[in-house]
Amino acid sequence: MMLQTRLDLMARTILVVDDDPHIREVITYALEQAGMTPVEAINGQKALDIVDRENPALIILDINMPEVDGFQFCKELRKTSETPILFLSSRDEEIDRVVGLEIGGDDYVSKPFSPRELIARVNAILKRVQAAQTPLHKDSPQALEHGLLTLEPEKHRITWNEKAVELTAREFTILQAFLRYPEIVFDRDRIIEHSCETNSFISDRTVDSHVRHIRSKFSELGCDSVIETVHGVGYKLGSCR
Repeated sequence: MMLQTRLDLMARTILVVDDDPHIREVITYALEQAGMTPVEAINGQKALDIVDRENPALIILDINMPEVDGFQFCKELRKTSETPILFLSSRDEEIDRVVGLEIGGDDYVSKPFSPRELIARVNAILKRVQAAQTPLHKDSPQALEHGLLTLEPEKHRITWNEKAVELTAREFTILQAFLRYPEIVFDRDRIIEHSCETNSFISDRTVDSHVRHIRSKFSELGCDSVIETVHGVGYKLGSCR
């Protein structure tokens, strides 16, 4: 029982990274009221150390920080971890949103923000990650296969030619949709529908970025046919050979 309690706490630990103590106070209070366990860091460098120690379920990350800013932190973290990231920024500009999501962020909230909306965004991301890791119903297929590609939803595992492929939660969900409907051509709206919560910001450019990242990860293993472009329409599953 004590071990299960410890695991539950780890699953709800949220790392808050912001150099503004008032912002951190507002966020940590909101997280505590929502039953989560906040851990604070005053900059990106300290946050990298905390990630290794605390293994948070999600990171709320300010973009504009001295020394290691949010974008730099995200790029460094993505070398070793797929922990979900929710960006915060005082600049409500689309380019910041797009860049943040393209380099591996999961969502974006502009300052000033509503604590209630922030918690809703956090819950949406955690729900999406949990759904990707939750075992299928016993009557559902245990694995989806196509060409040399195998996706095991209950294990949140993907292999191509018996080589493991590391995808983010959103990339995993996108590829899973393609595998479930291998003959369908997905336009960008359908990809968003299958992979994103309704309150998440995502643009056509960001969809293209996710597809590009999936392709890149498979290409590194020797697969250049995982997702095909159907010009003027969208994307479809490739031969995966």
